[in-house]
This record gives sequence, structure tokens and C-alpha cells, in this order.
Amino acid sequence: MTPWLGAQQQKPPAPQEEDLPVIKVDVELVNILFSLRDKKNALIGTGKKEDFTVFEDGKQQEVKFFARETDLPLTIGLLVDVSGSQERLIPEERSAAGQFFEQVLRKKDMAFLISFGAEAELLQDLTGSPRLLREGLAQLRLNAGVGGLHPGPVPTAKQKGTILYDSVVLAAEEKLKQEVGRKAIVLITDGVDMGSTYTRQQAIEAAHRADVMIYSIYFADFRGFGGGGDGDLKRMAEETGGRFFSVGRNQALSDIFRQIQEEMRSQYVIGYSSSNEARDGAFRKLEIRTADKNLKVQARKGYYAGKR
Repeated sequence: MTPWLGAQQQKPPAPQEEDLPVIKVDVELVNILFSLRDKKNALIGTGKKEDFTVFEDGKQQEVKFFARETDLPLTIGLLVDVSGSQERLIPEERSAAGQFFEQVLRKKDMAFLISFGAEAELLQDLTGSPRLLREGLAQLRLNAGVGGLHPGPVPTAKQKGTILYDSVVLAAEEKLKQEVGRKAIVLITDGVDMGSTYTRQQAIEAAHRADVMIYSIYFADFRGFGGGGDGDLKRMAEETGGRFFSVGRNQALSDIFRQIQEEMRSQYVIGYSSSNEARDGAFRKLEIRTADKNLKVQARKGYYAGKR
């Protein structure tokens, strides 16, 4: 398997259905996907438009659209860490991810699979077939040798490493940015990055620009030498409106995949026209408040305004 050189990948054609809703930032409307939870962290599916207030950079905005989105097309990028610290965890990752794809993918949904260690490999391009995704998962192998993500002199070309942030950026920019509907990266790793050309903040920015939520799953082999990167994974999830999970004695990887599946089918979308008419490409902070203080909104922390 050759390294995935993102710039050389051809993008699949966009869906032809012109009536599909598009969750994106455009000149007219800012759309925000979010989940609603109670104090026990249970998902709430009874929210109404009047229950929410939206603020952009601290200024209240007029809500013009609200809906519960359970069937909007979903595109998922599964990124699996196969560096040296994860070697003994790969069989469990392969099994749980296969079940996840079987259960979560519906008609019009798509997914792709990337493994990353010292280099990134696209094991399965965008597809709606759980069978093809399982075949891709069967190719998960330890990747802890010398390799490079891009042609040319980059840090990963001369040293062993785990290019976590590079993989997130490539998945967001090369695979998800042009897709419509709901988009998510599911990231399975111990959170340690070694050798990426991009930073954590640049990975978060790439996800924001592609309107992608990151679901980070902290999975570390403490019998070996993994672990320690959970803080960075929490930050990426919280900033983009996803969630952070940790595999442990009380929560198996399969349990986490089930929770992600439930959340992806229990989301809302709220839309407004920004009172800030400047199209300068700047980052705008977002906040959704609820009338019921016992409920908590899980949404991305902001977006980048489009340039004219």
C-alpha cells in the first residue's frame, strides 16, 4: 500500500439531488448543527425553535431556520492510528469499526477510511458499502516505519512518528470540504502526534473551514508506551462540536461507536443571517443558549466567514 498523497486524489462527484439541504456557511445563512443533552448527558429530541438563542461574537442573531435533522445525508471519515503504540489495539479497532459502519450507514450516507502512523494511507475511498469498508479495515496494519506524507523534504520523511494532525487536515480538506450534509471525522488514537507538518490548531481550523465535527476516541495501550494525548483530543472535539470519548474498563470501543451513532441521528440544525455583513474570512465565535438551564448545547465554537 502506497502512502496517501492527498493532492493526487480525485474528488468523487457531488450528489446530484439538487433538493438536498446543505449544511454550510454561505453568504446568506449560517447553519449550525448541534446536539442537546440533559444533566445526565442523555440526548434530548424535543427541542423547539423558541427554546434557543444564537449569539455571534456576543451579539444576538435572528433565527430564521430550525429543524431536527435525523435523515440528512451523513459523510464520515474514520481515521485510525496504526503507529507503534497502537499495535495491540488494531484487532479491536477493526472489529468495532466494522460493526459501526454496518449500523450507522443508511441510503445516501458515505464513509472513507484512513490509517495513519509514520504516513497516512487511504484504505477505502468514499463509499456507501459496509462491505468495502470492512475490506478496508482488514488492511489495517502497523505503520511505524520511515515514510512521508508528501513528496519532498518534510519531517516525517526522515523519522518515525504519528502524523495525527496532518491526517485530520487532509481528511477535512481533501475528502470532506466539498461534501454536503452532515460531516464528521471519527478519530481513534492515543492522541500523541510526532512529526506532523500541521499543528493542532491548524487541524481544528481545517475542520471548521470544512464544517466538520470531530469525534475523538482516546484509545491507549497502557501495557506498552501509548497514551498522554487526551487533552489535545478533547480540544479538537469541543471546538468543532463533536465529543471526546475514552476507552476503558467501563466503556468499550463498541459502546462508544454506538453512542456516536445515536448522536448522529439526534441532531438539530439552526440557521441565521449574520448581522455582521463583512465577508473578510475572519473567525466568528458562536454560542447557542437554551431557555432551560438544565440542558446543554453541544455545538462548534465558531466558523470562518466566507470571502467575497
